[in-house]
Amino acid sequence: MDELAIEVHTLRKSFGPHVALRDVSLSLRRGEMVALLGASGSGKSTLLRHVSGLHRADAGHASQVSVMGRVVQRDGELAGDVRAIRSGVATIFQQFNLVGRLPVMVNVLAGALHRLPMWRALLRRFPRVELQRAFEALSRVGIERCAWQRASTLSGGQQQRAAISRALVQGAQVILADEPIASLDPASSRRVMELLAEVNRELGVTVLVSLHQVEFAFAFCPRTIALRAGEVVYDGPTRALSGARLHELYGSQAEELFADAEDKLDSQPLPPSSHALQVA
Repeated sequence: MDELAIEVHTLRKSFGPHVALRDVSLSLRRGEMVALLGASGSGKSTLLRHVSGLHRADAGHASQVSVMGRVVQRDGELAGDVRAIRSGVATIFQQFNLVGRLPVMVNVLAGALHRLPMWRALLRRFPRVELQRAFEALSRVGIERCAWQRASTLSGGQQQRAAISRALVQGAQVILADEPIASLDPASSRRVMELLAEVNRELGVTVLVSLHQVEFAFAFCPRTIALRAGEVVYDGPTRALSGARLHELYGSQAEELFADAEDKLDSQPLPPSSHALQVA
C-alpha cells in the first residue's frame, strides 16, 4: 500500500458563526501532485493552514490531520512535536513571504534554520554546505545570478522561484502551495507551475497546490480536489472534469473560477504521473 503523505479526517473549522470547513476528509499518496480548486471563500487556504498546523480545528469535534505518518493535530489540539513535523512541510504563499530588504540568498537560507543553532542565524554565519545547497537550489530554478540582490528587486515570478528554492533548502517532503501564481503574469505562472511539477517528478516531493486557474490544474495536476463552501465536492482525475461538470459543481461561481478557460479544458496535456554572510 502506498504511503500517505497527507491524511485529513473529518476536519471542521468555524470562525464565529461561519463554518469554513465542514467535515473535510481526504488523503494524498506520497509523490502526488494534486490541484485544490475552489472559488474565493471555498476553504482552500484554511485547509492548507490546518495541514501545516498553522490553524487548529474546532475543539470538541473528532478530527485528525497527519503528514508523512505523523499526527499534526487531533481534535483541535496540536501535537507536541508539531514544530519538528513542520520542518518537513514547506508552504509557498501567494505573496512570496520574503524579507525584501535582505539578499535573496539569506531568504533562501531561511529554509535551513531548523537544522542550525540560533546563533548562526542571528550572526548570519552559515556553514559552507548550507551555502552550497542554497546556491544549487537557486540554480535549479534559474535565478542564481540574483543570489546577492535584495529580494525586493526581483520580479514577482523570480520571488516565487526564490520561495521554491527556500523549500528545496528546507528539504521539505511536502509542499503546500497556496495560490502561488495568483499574482503572476501568464508566462511567470507557467514557469512556476513547471518548477513545482519538476520538483514533484524528479525529487518525489508531494505537492498540493490551490488554484483559481483551472487550465493550470489540467496542464500540471493529474488529480484534482474541488472545494465548495468548505466541503469536498469532487476528488478524482483532473481529465474527468468536463466544463459541464465544473458548472454543475460551482454554479454561479463558475464564471469567477473558470473565466477564459473553458475552451482549454479538453486540450491541455497532463504531465507524466508521477556578501552579508560569513562562511563558517
